Amino acid sequence: MSWRPTSHDQVPGVPDQDPTPALSEALAGLRLSGAIFLRGEYTENWAYESMPAGDLTSVLAPDAARVVLFHVVAAGRCWVEIDGSERLWAEAGDVIVLPYGDDHRMGGTNDAELVSVASLVDPPPWAEMPMIRYGQGGDPTDVICGYLISDDPLFDPRLRALPGIFVVSPPDGPARAFVSASIEYAYQQTSRVGLDRIEAPTQVPQLLLVEVLKLHLAHAPASEHGWLRALRDPVTAPAMARIHGDPGRKWTVAELAAAGHVSASLLDERFRGVLGMPPIRYLTEWRMHLARTLLDSAEVGVAAIARRVGYESEEAFSRAFKRAHGVAPSRWRRGVVPPSGATPGRAG
Repeated sequence: MSWRPTSHDQVPGVPDQDPTPALSEALAGLRLSGAIFLRGEYTENWAYESMPAGDLTSVLAPDAARVVLFHVVAAGRCWVEIDGSERLWAEAGDVIVLPYGDDHRMGGTNDAELVSVASLVDPPPWAEMPMIRYGQGGDPTDVICGYLISDDPLFDPRLRALPGIFVVSPPDGPARAFVSASIEYAYQQTSRVGLDRIEAPTQVPQLLLVEVLKLHLAHAPASEHGWLRALRDPVTAPAMARIHGDPGRKWTVAELAAAGHVSASLLDERFRGVLGMPPIRYLTEWRMHLARTLLDSAEVGVAAIARRVGYESEEAFSRAFKRAHGVAPSRWRRGVVPPSGATPGRAG
């Protein structure tokens, strides 16, 4: 398999462009707990499939309904995917997030047969942090895995406010320096687990995830008007759940209003008040947000993306994308800088 780097959630324009204070404040208020729980040292060729989500949750957090999973790539490069998603690539310094703890698969740059990760570690309960060393001795990839628990609506799988999986590549500047320092600290600490049986750091996952979410959510539609607040609003949240769950459907305001058992006029008023736009405009913005993420994947064609986000023709999609981002989808994928100066993805 030839490796082609894929872009993820890079902040366009000015490096370290920070989300609005309202977004930062909302994320700072997240109630999170968790820890780093596994370290993997893989060498080409390698590939694995995760433990079933329910089994992993019962091991890591028996009292929780689900966990948020993340993988920090400390060295090397790898791909990751979940059912129904495109394959994404991550490099050293990137953070992979599975906000709903979905079953997933991960592997290196070369083809390899999938094995169950459960076959690579001792069965739980674990007296110390599991360490996986697996592969055929080729180029190495080191991954640190963590989990978090939160009852915030942001991680509610019924709302699907976030993609089932996404990869964040911090831009140069303070954000990248913070993430790199967190990775280095976690790597050093986890390398000691099993030698003197110290506990793995618990604050690092919380701080790291909040920073990664800042970078990812900076591109959510109308985040400056209260995107996170809209997820908590009893009127807007059900409609957003419908849009996020099926962005390709030709939704009407009446259908979206019915999801929350409110009138179309009330839904329109609340969307304008909380998000600064009517529901159908939000649908379009969300489609463009999703389209940009998909374009940054090296394995999805423009025509397929058009259908995925609700456009019957590639031409109609291209016009809508150009209105939203300043360049046609094909030019964005090739890395052409839009007139606004935003930086397209690094897809190869």
